[in-house]
Amino acid sequence: MTEGASVTLDSLVASEMTNRRRANALKSLGVVTLRDALTYYPFRVTDPVPVRPIRQTKLGEPSAFAGRVEGIRVVPLSGRRGYRLDVAVNDEESARAYGGAAALARLVFFSHRKSYVDWMAMRLRTGVTVVVAGEPTTYMDQLQFTHPETLVVAGDEGSDGSGLTGPASGSVRPDADSVQAALARVCRPRPVYHANSRISSDHIHDSILGFIRLLSASHGSGIEDSAQATGQEEGVPVGRTGVAEPSAGGTGGGPRSGMEDAGISGQEREAFAAAVPDILPEGVRAGNGLEHRAAAFLGMHDPDSVKDFAAALKTLRFEEAFVSQTALLRSRQEARKADTYACPNVGADSLRDRFIASLPFDLTRGQSEVIEAIGEDMSRDCPMQRLLQGEVGSGKTVVALAAMLQAVENGYQAVMVAPTQVLAEQHFESIGRMLSAMGGAGGADSAQGEADKAGTGSDKTPNINRSGPVPLVLLTGGMRLSERRRALAVGASGEPCIVIATHAAFSKTFQVPNLALAVIDEQHRFGVEQREVLRRKSDRSPHLLVMTATPIPRTAAMTWFGDLDISLLTELPGGRKPIRTVVIPESDASTMASMFLHLRRRVEAGERAYVVCPRIDQDDASGTAEGGGPGGPQGPSPRRRTGSRPPAVGGGGDVEEETLDLIDPYGDVSQEADGEGDRPPLHSVEEISSRLASLPQFDGIRLATLTGRDDDATKGRVMADFESGKTPVLVSTTVIEVGVDVPLATCIVIFDADRFGLSQLHQLRGRVGRGHRSSWAFLVSRAEPDSPAARRLDVIRRSNDGFEIAQADIEIRGAGDVLGDAQSGGRSSLKLLRVVKDSDMIARARDQAAALLKEDPGLKGEVELAGAALDFMRGNETFLTST
Repeated sequence: MTEGASVTLDSLVASEMTNRRRANALKSLGVVTLRDALTYYPFRVTDPVPVRPIRQTKLGEPSAFAGRVEGIRVVPLSGRRGYRLDVAVNDEESARAYGGAAALARLVFFSHRKSYVDWMAMRLRTGVTVVVAGEPTTYMDQLQFTHPETLVVAGDEGSDGSGLTGPASGSVRPDADSVQAALARVCRPRPVYHANSRISSDHIHDSILGFIRLLSASHGSGIEDSAQATGQEEGVPVGRTGVAEPSAGGTGGGPRSGMEDAGISGQEREAFAAAVPDILPEGVRAGNGLEHRAAAFLGMHDPDSVKDFAAALKTLRFEEAFVSQTALLRSRQEARKADTYACPNVGADSLRDRFIASLPFDLTRGQSEVIEAIGEDMSRDCPMQRLLQGEVGSGKTVVALAAMLQAVENGYQAVMVAPTQVLAEQHFESIGRMLSAMGGAGGADSAQGEADKAGTGSDKTPNINRSGPVPLVLLTGGMRLSERRRALAVGASGEPCIVIATHAAFSKTFQVPNLALAVIDEQHRFGVEQREVLRRKSDRSPHLLVMTATPIPRTAAMTWFGDLDISLLTELPGGRKPIRTVVIPESDASTMASMFLHLRRRVEAGERAYVVCPRIDQDDASGTAEGGGPGGPQGPSPRRRTGSRPPAVGGGGDVEEETLDLIDPYGDVSQEADGEGDRPPLHSVEEISSRLASLPQFDGIRLATLTGRDDDATKGRVMADFESGKTPVLVSTTVIEVGVDVPLATCIVIFDADRFGLSQLHQLRGRVGRGHRSSWAFLVSRAEPDSPAARRLDVIRRSNDGFEIAQADIEIRGAGDVLGDAQSGGRSSLKLLRVVKDSDMIARARDQAAALLKEDPGLKGEVELAGAALDFMRGNETFLTST
C-alpha cells in the first residue's frame, strides 16, 4: 500500500476508509480527519476481563477462556437473507488446569454476507485452539456467546504451557503465538466511546486503531505485517485502515474476530511516535511528569491497563489546560498591542455623570465600582477587554449605557449587540427613556434639524431616537428596508451615536468607522468570529465589554475568559424582593390546582404570569434529548438542543434562539438521556395552553402563546398584549429566557423543570421579580423523590444565588455540558478538562504558560504549541451557553 506514505494527521477519514458507511458514521460524530479520530477520546475503559473456565462463567459478566473447536456449522436463516454460524468449543484441557470439569459452549455469529461467514468458518475450523472473550447468555438451556471476540492460537503443541494443542491454521494467519499471549490481549481494558445509532463504541475503537496503524505505516512500520495483523485475509473486505469491515449491515454490535482489535505492536508504537509530535515543550512535559503525546494517545485508545489509561488522561488533560491558557494569554498580549480610541471621562459635567445623576435610583456599590473601572480602561490607548457578570436584574444595562456615553462624548460611536429582536427592541426603548430623562444636549437640535431635512427624523423613523443628548439607533434584520437603510446611513456617516443591533450588526452592509466601544449582551449567544467581525468594523480596535446574566464560577471564568478582565455585579437594586421558589410534583393534583388558583388571583390583582414548556407542539422533536444508539450509556446525558441557530458571520437576519438543556431525571446524569419509552414525553406549549384554557381557574382570562417559530411581528404583538394585560398569561417556550423584562410579571410556572439544567432554570426564574412586588416560581416536576433530578431541583429551591447555582450545575453535570461547544459553527477544543475539578491544574498551567510566553512571546521555539494555540482560538467559542 504505497499511498500510506502520504498519510498525516490532517488526512481525511473519507480518503482512508473504503467503508463509506463507517466513514459517514464517524463524520456524524465530528470525526473528519485522523487528528479528529485521535482526539475522539473514550469516556472510560472497561474493567479487565477475568479468565474463567466455562463452568465458572457467570451470566451477564464478561469472561475469557481458552478452548478447542469441536464442531462448526453454517445455518441459512429462514424468512430473511443471512446466515448463522454455530461453533462448539470445548475447554477440557484448560478446565483441567483450573481443577474443574470440562464444558461445552456455543459461539454464535450472524451475518447476511456469505463471504464473512465462510471466512469465519475457515478460521474457526474443527481442532483449532481459540481464546474467546465475551458476555455469556443462555439459549435453549445451553451456554452461548454471541459475537464474542475470538483469537486463533498458533498450533505449536505445548509451547504455551497450557497443554492445549491444535493444528496450525493453514492459510489463516494465527492471531497469537500462545494462549497466554491471546488471553493477555482479550483481557486488557477496552476503551468505551460516546457512540450513536449509526456506529458502536467497538467499531469506533477498531477504526481508531486502524488509523494509528496507518500513521505508523506512513512513518516506517511494515505495512504488510500491519495489514495481515488486522484481518486482511482471504474473503475479508478491508479498507485502507486495515480493519475488517462489519458484516451484518449495521454499525452496531457487529461480530468481533479479535483481528479487529489486535493491539498495536511495539514496532508500530515506535513509528507512531514519529508521526505524532509533542505539543507541550519538553521542559513542561518532563517537569510535570507527563507522557509523550503519542504514548498518551496509545494509552487512551489501546491501554494495557487501567493505570495506563489514567496516565494518558492526566497528560492529555494537562495539555488541554496548557494550550488553552497559552492561547488566552497570547490573545491578551495581542489585544494590548492594538491601537484603539482613548475615551477619557471629561469631568463632572460629562454625559456619563449627568446620566448617573438623572437616574431615579441610587447605583449599587458594585455598579459604581464597575463603571469607574470601565471608565479607567477606556481612557487608555490599548483596547479594554472586560467581562461583566451580573445576576438577572442587577443593572448591567445601566453600566453599559454609562460606558457607551463615555465613548460618544469623545466623538466616537458605540454598538450594543443583543441576541434577539425582542431584547434589542427592549434595550432601544429602555435606553431611549433613560436618555430622554437626561434632556437634549447642545448640538442635538441642529442634528435633529439636519435629520428632518434628510427625512430621517424620529417622527418619521421609529428606529432612530434623537430626543436625548445622543442619537440612538435600532438595527434589526426584521425591520423595513427603508428603516434599515436609514439606520445603516447613520452608522456609516461616522456620527457619534449609540446603535442597538441584533445579528444584523455582523452583516457586511453595517459599517461604523468610528466604533470605540462594542458591547455584547448575553455574550453566550455569539461566537468568537462574530466578536472579531465587530472589531473589524472600525478603523481601530474598539474597546470590548461582554455581558452575561449566566453566572460563571470563578475557575470557569478564569479558564474560558482568560483574555478578559472580569467584573461582578452581585447586588440587586434596592426594593427587590426575593423570589419564592416552590417545587410541585405534577402527580399532586391538589397542589397543582392550588397553584393555578394562585395564578388567577395574581392576574386579578393586575399582575402577569408566564407558563414555560420545553416543546412547541406534540410533533416537535426539538424538545427531546438527542442521544446515542439504543442499548446503553454510549453518549453524554445532558444534551443541548437549539430550535434554531444564529446565522453565519456576515448574515443580516435575526434568529430567536430557544435553548433546551434537557437531562435525564430518572438516573445518574452520566447515563444516556435517550429512549422515549423510559420516560414520559415532554409537555408542549400546544398541549398546556389547551389544558389551561379548559380549567375553571382560567375561566374568562385570555391566554397567549409565544414560540421561536413565531415571526417578529407576532412576537412583538404578543409581548405588547402581555405587558398591557390584554393577555395576562403567556404560555411559551424558553424563548422568553433572555431579555424579556415585564415588571408586572410575578409568577412563572416551568413544566418538566426536572429536565432542565439548574442555570437555565435560574435564568427563567429571573423573568419574574423585576418589580417591587412579591414573586413566585413554580417548578413542576415528574422526578421521583430522592432521585438525582429531585436533588437538583432542591438546590434551586433553596438558593437565589446564581453563582452558587452555577457552581452546583457544573459540579453535577460537568463543565463540558455548561460551556458552549457548538454555536455559530464552532466546536470546543476542550474535551477532557474539567473546569471546576481541575482548577488547580489550570492555575498551574496558566503560570507555566505565562513563564514560557515571557521568555518566548512569539513561541518561535515551540512551533507545535503555537499551532495548537491558534487552532484553539479558531475553533473555540470561549463562551457560555444559556444553561
